[in-house]
Amino acid sequence: MPKIAVYGAGSWGTALAVVLARAGNKTVLIGRSPEKMKAIQGSRRNEQYLPGIVLPDNLEISSDLTKLAAEMVILSVPSQSVRAAACLLKPYLRPGTILVNTAKGLEEGTQMRLSQVIAAVLPDFPVTVLSGPSHAEEVVRDMPTTVVAAAADLQIARKVQDLVMTPLFRIYTNPDIIGVELGGALKNVIALCTGIASGLGLGDNTKAALMTRGLAEITRLGVALGGNPLTFAGLSGLGDLIVTCTSVHSRNWRAGAALGKGKPLDEVLQEVGMVVEGVRTTRIVYELGRSQGISMPISEKAYEVLFEQKNPHLAVRELMVRSKRHELEEVAQIALAR
Repeated sequence: MPKIAVYGAGSWGTALAVVLARAGNKTVLIGRSPEKMKAIQGSRRNEQYLPGIVLPDNLEISSDLTKLAAEMVILSVPSQSVRAAACLLKPYLRPGTILVNTAKGLEEGTQMRLSQVIAAVLPDFPVTVLSGPSHAEEVVRDMPTTVVAAAADLQIARKVQDLVMTPLFRIYTNPDIIGVELGGALKNVIALCTGIASGLGLGDNTKAALMTRGLAEITRLGVALGGNPLTFAGLSGLGDLIVTCTSVHSRNWRAGAALGKGKPLDEVLQEVGMVVEGVRTTRIVYELGRSQGISMPISEKAYEVLFEQKNPHLAVRELMVRSKRHELEEVAQIALAR
């Protein structure tokens, strides 16, 4: 039986390890802190991230990095920690190990996709991205979930599909790793915006408009950066956008809602208590949109609210009074960009 190691004992890493162990896989969950991992091992719970969930008896819990010697290593750390984690793991990986990244973001400073970051540190290992609409709180409770495994080499994505898929955790494959990564990262910006709209007391019409026009922005930038437009209509695009923009499980939505109610950003991030990927991604998307010459009005207003203290009510008004546009012409432009 192949061994699967999950590095990162946050909510998503723990949930994936639980799913794999329940399916009978030889699975080890590895975290950096010996004290925290020892506590999780003793209680068989990770109360900080997944309260009330009992970890399976066959799930090994450890802080020993030598246990990364496995057929597959799932990397489940925040996006800005991916490079450091890849450097840390490098001495312990055995040749041929498949690396699976689950973080959804872009690296600050370099603006690199996370698979590019991993490949730069670990060039001799095949990298796959696992993304899609998948709240850890639901996955760990065996609620049916579908995600996508993306790799430039589709055979590698299929190996991940074979090893990780269960009757309640369905995995599709996609060779468009660029589009899958960008869809997963950029939707967090729009989720912040729908949260802000909720915090302002705005209704479903507003949130639907933000999601729909937000998807258009995501697709425009994604295609400009090399993604397939069809990918953004799939699980890692539209699917992840819907779940992140509408669920109280979403850290980005919750952070946005608090911002919409007038709380300062620093206080909001402290209250959420976990990484809100959309905040840093908003700055990166703002810079990418400008450098690529891509129209991204919603993302630009998000940047102004987050980092220039623009009043959210004013940001909404400015979005609504922009010059007239033709919806189908925009779709045609995206198609021609390919």
